[in-house]
Amino acid sequence: MKSSPLTDASFSTISAGFVAVLVGVASSAAIVFEAARAAGANEAMIASWIGALGLGMGLTCIAFSWYYRAPVITAWSTPGAALLATSLSGIPLGEAIGAFLFSALLTLLVGLSGAFERVTRMVPTPIANAMLAGILLQFGLSVFTSLQAQPLLVGTMLLTYLAGRRWAPRYAIILVLAVGVAACWKLEMIVLEQVRWQTAHPVWVTPEFRLSTLVGIGLPLFIVTMTSQNLPGAATLAASGYGRVPLSPVISGTGLTSLLLTPFGGFAFNLAAITAAICTGPEAHPNPDKRYTAGIAAGVFYLIVGLCGASVVALFNAFPQALIATLAGLALIGVIGSSLAGATAETDSREAGMITFLISASGISLFGIGAAFWGLLGGLLCYWFFKRRN
Repeated sequence: MKSSPLTDASFSTISAGFVAVLVGVASSAAIVFEAARAAGANEAMIASWIGALGLGMGLTCIAFSWYYRAPVITAWSTPGAALLATSLSGIPLGEAIGAFLFSALLTLLVGLSGAFERVTRMVPTPIANAMLAGILLQFGLSVFTSLQAQPLLVGTMLLTYLAGRRWAPRYAIILVLAVGVAACWKLEMIVLEQVRWQTAHPVWVTPEFRLSTLVGIGLPLFIVTMTSQNLPGAATLAASGYGRVPLSPVISGTGLTSLLLTPFGGFAFNLAAITAAICTGPEAHPNPDKRYTAGIAAGVFYLIVGLCGASVVALFNAFPQALIATLAGLALIGVIGSSLAGATAETDSREAGMITFLISASGISLFGIGAAFWGLLGGLLCYWFFKRRN
């Protein structure tokens, strides 16, 4: 008989879910705002976008994590939002919604066909680990770049992390958050003037379809989301020992969720990578079988974000960026270390792993596709080249 999430949950899994949502929303909400404004959305529509995105992520995180007993974290497509912010100017909002629906339909079809799962099975574990380490490296480095800008705040958080890892490892990150917030308050670095509490109300936009917009916006949104979000998300699950989670139903579920919520602003849902890594590591819970409750906790917090809409985002943005960057970097140190270890453990695949890691960490973007995809491609070519030689 399966245990209940209420009995499996712990303070560390709940805090991991909270930190994942905090990092995910605070680090990329501004990009979603810019995408909505580029599409011609007014303030009520922007709140509807945040509401739809929070609802979609909350429901999918809870449903997938509960059903598969694994921390399956979903997210909005941050690269997709960045693409939209630069591509939607001059395009009617109805046509933009139509493009989102087209992208969601393609995602659903890929999930139903099983093609995505077949592709991810072709990725060796060292390459998946290396790609994940490369994606997360900048977050680890941000701790020390932030230290230069805010030495007192970041230094205090760093010392708290070291002490927490030494004497209370399961609670280290939540202690870092508490100390960081207290330090920000003491240093008068929290800006609350623009925070106004209000709930989000759904705003329906009737989709319109034009071939040029479907091809020019919908297709690139689909490609960017699959390559820059879903592939790294799948690598995160595999590298953390959750390769048993069937990916096709998850991809289908995110596509269906997008179809249902797109008219209200839910432009794209996908597997998370960075925020997922916060919930899949040993810091969330020493027992991998109980980390799924971190995914459920993240879903609950995402529902709160959706309910309160832009007000919660404004609250997150009231804190300095150094706090968010340091919190994310410290939460991911363990995952970066274990991913690097997995990427270089096998001598025969070490070169391929390092090439994957370096390209993924470089941040390059070619043809609108991010470094994670090119790192994966370069690593696979190198891996197969050396395998054929042997």
